[in-house]
Amino acid sequence: MTNIILCGGSGSRLWPISRTLMPKQFVKLFDNKSLFELTVERNSKVCSDIFIVSNEAQYFLALDQIEENSKFKIQNSKFLLEPVGRNTAPAIALACMALDKEEMVLVTPSDHIIKNEKEYSKVLNRAKELAKDNNIVTFGITPTHAETGFGYIESIKDSFDVKAFHEKPDASTAQGYLKAGNFYWNSGMFCFKAGVLLDELKEHSPDIYHASKKAFDSRKNHNETIRIDPLLMEKIPENSIDYAVMEKSKRVKVIPSDIDWSDLGSFDSLADELPNDEHNNLIISNKIVKTIDIKDTIVVDTGDALLISKKGSSQKVKEIVNDLKVYNPKLTTEHSLVHRPWGTYETLIEDNGYKIKRIIVKPNKRLSLQKHFHRNEHWIVVSGTATVTVGDEIKLVRPNESTYIKMGEIHRLENQGKIPVVLIEAQVGEYTGEDDIIRIEDDFLRKTH
Repeated sequence: MTNIILCGGSGSRLWPISRTLMPKQFVKLFDNKSLFELTVERNSKVCSDIFIVSNEAQYFLALDQIEENSKFKIQNSKFLLEPVGRNTAPAIALACMALDKEEMVLVTPSDHIIKNEKEYSKVLNRAKELAKDNNIVTFGITPTHAETGFGYIESIKDSFDVKAFHEKPDASTAQGYLKAGNFYWNSGMFCFKAGVLLDELKEHSPDIYHASKKAFDSRKNHNETIRIDPLLMEKIPENSIDYAVMEKSKRVKVIPSDIDWSDLGSFDSLADELPNDEHNNLIISNKIVKTIDIKDTIVVDTGDALLISKKGSSQKVKEIVNDLKVYNPKLTTEHSLVHRPWGTYETLIEDNGYKIKRIIVKPNKRLSLQKHFHRNEHWIVVSGTATVTVGDEIKLVRPNESTYIKMGEIHRLENQGKIPVVLIEAQVGEYTGEDDIIRIEDDFLRKTH
């Protein structure tokens, strides 16, 4: 069985922890594990292969976290990279097109938590039996309260048959669903044969199927990674798998799932999973934070941003993010510590005309061959030995040594050693934005000029 893991989304309701370039599924919140790692760990016990659908930036985050965890029992791992997101129907369809039609598939988000793994295993076995008979199985979470933030699946009582899918209800409707006993939270998890899903998509949403097929047929493969052409991806109609298939197909079944599940879609749900202080405050910070006469509060400090909210109001975080996108969009996209496929960089100081960074390059990795039009750079090595290319010259720069790159010079930073290279970079120029990078060559197939 192949586990298709959907890694899309920015998790804006968990800002400032979650941002576009480091969404919630990759943040290590649970005993130094991320939700993505927990997903792979959980499903590698029941699936031999994993197939991760993500964008380019999240690809390297996922790859790093898989490589960090040798205990994952994975025989094969593949990636499909979406140049633009078109919702879950195209994402699942493109992945299924890369599989044998008879392959059993388990589709899961990458940012949910499931704590009752024993029951989860039982539920999966039931789902596989139904899927063998060419059904599309969805997992309905047994509701514990009248939740207004989830869609619901209504089953025909005493059967696995689906009667209807329902949008997020108001409070009184949710209360009625809870009392009825045959309504379940829509988990966004599915089990089916790859070919069955594609046949149903072709029948009920042929526009999505044919546009996805055209994009897939023009794919580029590199090792175990599939890249989709951006122009063809943009032509695929945007739609969720629920609207495109689940609400139309006659093959859909629902498995009631009492698996201690949460989508961790808000800080209130996160507060149920992480330790709170003696006054029922959730405090997330690398600093020592003390409170006086404050209770039932959420405090999140990430160094460059501070969020304070009453519990019960954290769903409004998305409104803050929408405001920030207008007057300070950088705060919604990245942390001061930014992950790259070659390592990380952290902005220490930034002001008009200059920026100071700490850069860490992993062993046997190198940055792209590049140049800048608006800044000069001065590199000071703190530890490790850097191999530096500037123009036609290649030299080693050791701890407490430095090098200078003039504006417009072609250069590259490389670590040929066995320990990380740590250096301080001082940028000076009229503009120090990250988009002032002209890549000439790149090991990671990122866009070059």
